[in-house]
Amino acid sequence: MKKRMLALALTASMVVSTGVVTVPVMAKGDGEPYKAALLLNGTLGDKSFFDSANTGLTALQEELGEDKFTFKAEQMGATSADEAKWEPTLYDYCDDGSYDVIIVGTFQMLDALTNASADYPDQKFIYFDEAFDYSNGGENVYNVMYKQNEVSYLVGAAAAMMTTDESLEKIDPSNKVIGFLGGMENSVINDFLVGYIQGAKDIEEEIQVALAYVGNFYDSAAGKDMALTQYQNGADVGFNVAGSAGLGQIEAAADAGRYAFGVDSDQAALLPDYAEYIPTSALKNVGNSLIRAIKADMDGTLEYGVLEYLGFAEGGVELVEDAHYEEVVPEAIRTKVAELKEQITNGDITVPTALGDNAMSQDEIKALIDSVKVK
Repeated sequence: MKKRMLALALTASMVVSTGVVTVPVMAKGDGEPYKAALLLNGTLGDKSFFDSANTGLTALQEELGEDKFTFKAEQMGATSADEAKWEPTLYDYCDDGSYDVIIVGTFQMLDALTNASADYPDQKFIYFDEAFDYSNGGENVYNVMYKQNEVSYLVGAAAAMMTTDESLEKIDPSNKVIGFLGGMENSVINDFLVGYIQGAKDIEEEIQVALAYVGNFYDSAAGKDMALTQYQNGADVGFNVAGSAGLGQIEAAADAGRYAFGVDSDQAALLPDYAEYIPTSALKNVGNSLIRAIKADMDGTLEYGVLEYLGFAEGGVELVEDAHYEEVVPEAIRTKVAELKEQITNGDITVPTALGDNAMSQDEIKALIDSVKVK
């Protein structure tokens, strides 16, 4: 077994390598399928982020057949007690040597991936939903992130219109308060938040946003308590961006008779008993982005050593616009949302972001949050 390097304390940055490297697909024996490992620093069943990744790879396996593509999903757990096994598990898969690509995601896996990618330069990695720091290597890492600020702008706009719409039975039109429940405060969640706030403000300048962070992405009971407090304090539309913890907001919406927008997966479809409380969901198309990357890798065209952002134009994010959405959300609101989506896609609206070269400063983010603080 190859010895591990000591972990370096690294901070995620928005540095994108200018040295593009195309790592060819490893030669395989006749009839041997392309193999991927999906290592989840959490569990399946979140009806959200990790399920999206797994669903994408499952769809790819069904499309190509197991004789062409196969994968293994490893659920490493999300609690603080599980964290100690994340990096050793990653190293075990690297030591195995049989996987064409190893896939990990989120800011919590950055240090482990930084170490493993340096120790195993011949192993290819896909890293999603956090920026990899290429200043010290990473030529074997393809990094994909999402313009979640774009889709959350639409959610904010829809929430701002819904919160004063007298035709909606679950709405108290007498106030202009909406809610946001984040898992943890970090750059990706802030990207959701600034898009959500700006979308709401562009519709209603006097909008107020009740904001809370669970502190993790798995404690749905805590998420429910926080969301119930928001609803009790006047919010009648919420947006959960908290993984499994965000399921608590949906439960709270049902208890309070209010609304909660879903995230990452189509949560109205996945949670039919709660569908009437979920107007629609903001999708971060993790699964689609992994399909896109792996197909390119199988063709030998995936560029490693780079960070790529995917938004509406690239199919990286999406708002679910189906029959359920049409049933719950009034036509006038849907029409306006569609107009805003087109304006974002064609560049007429530039949504503020907490990521990349054009990221808002921390002071600017704080000022935006303060501008909608509940009075």
